[in-house]
Amino acid sequence: MNMPNRLTLSRIILTFVMMIFLFKAGLWAKIIALVIFLLACLTDFLDGWLARRNHEISDFGKILDPVADKILILGTFICFVELQLIPSWMVIVIVIREFLITSVRLFAIRKGKVLSAENAGKHKTVFQMVAAFFILVFLVVREALAGSSFWNEVVQRNFVFCIFFLMGITLSLTIYSGLSFIWHNRKLIRSL
Repeated sequence: MNMPNRLTLSRIILTFVMMIFLFKAGLWAKIIALVIFLLACLTDFLDGWLARRNHEISDFGKILDPVADKILILGTFICFVELQLIPSWMVIVIVIREFLITSVRLFAIRKGKVLSAENAGKHKTVFQMVAAFFILVFLVVREALAGSSFWNEVVQRNFVFCIFFLMGITLSLTIYSGLSFIWHNRKLIRSL
């Protein structure tokens, strides 16, 4: 297995480790979860960069990379729902999009085609990571300032508004990229 694919697999492992720390109490647990998330996001950049630089792009990597992204994003967002930071309906929309696109990819593989991520899908993933990063920062700040005079109802409401705003943009990009993927692969989908 080449280094880019190892990095992609490490993103999946890092996701589950991050999820453990997200549910632990205390400031340090939230900081560790944030750092692990950033490392996982870094592997997303590095695996593609190394694969292109070293000419190690493989069909396995084309399939595994978007799956690892989905595990990272969905795992993180599901934790946020459990922590009551974002509404569950938003994550349900993201999950439906991801399962739909993954189903088309699996069908394409059965037909002998490997469908790699499109630019709209890559932009969607980056923005999902940005939204998740901001929410993790919110958790760290809330944990650090809890009980102090700096953390009050107004600050809490502003953070919640920012989270909802970011998730609204994330949902829009998620839906747009899903529709774009379906449109570009409509001939393949018609052959179902």
